[in-house]
Amino acid sequence: MDLFSRSWTALRTAVADLPDEDFERPSGCTGWLVQDLVCHLVIDAQDVLITLATPADTEPTVDAVTYWKVEDRPPTGDDPLDALTVRLAAAYQEPRLLKFHLDDVGSAAGRAARLADPTARVGTQDEVLTVGDYLSAYVLEWTLHHLDLIAHLPEVPGPPVEGLARTRAMLEEIAGAVFPASLTDTDALLIGTGRRAPTEGEKAELGGLAARLPFVLG
Repeated sequence: MDLFSRSWTALRTAVADLPDEDFERPSGCTGWLVQDLVCHLVIDAQDVLITLATPADTEPTVDAVTYWKVEDRPPTGDDPLDALTVRLAAAYQEPRLLKFHLDDVGSAAGRAARLADPTARVGTQDEVLTVGDYLSAYVLEWTLHHLDLIAHLPEVPGPPVEGLARTRAMLEEIAGAVFPASLTDTDALLIGTGRRAPTEGEKAELGGLAARLPFVLG
């Protein structure tokens, strides 16, 4: 839960410090500008609040790792929900309004996470898991989207190193594969999730794993 808070705080702080013109820059998500990604983060924060307020009394069906599913194709930006996010982001018109909404809902999600019982069970997406596992799963969400945020903004601080390490470990467990130690956590995540293509040298280091990439999480 502590790593959830640190990862989420770092991501929201990075957004809060962006100058307005950066909201029109591309993000690391296919087809999305930074403003679209930030709007998605608002929706994520709402999902956290909804899930933490949705108790379950049955046994967990997934944990922090099995919560994630590997999709069969990378996102194209054409999904109806993706298109809705773009329209919602445009409706804000001014970056300050989007920043305010993320700070407002995001702060509430952070407080709710800190106050939640990690052993309690919650329901989301027709699955049941403990609060602790749910928040741990979201470390991956925050970390990958933090990398998306800074994809074309190299001067913006990146995610916490602990979040990067934990997300890499989760991705390796999800994929049932270990990335070469020569790859940094950031490079392993970008290459492993298809956010960038490996170089020829990296392909050689990846060996047979290269043919299985990317692992698209949903």
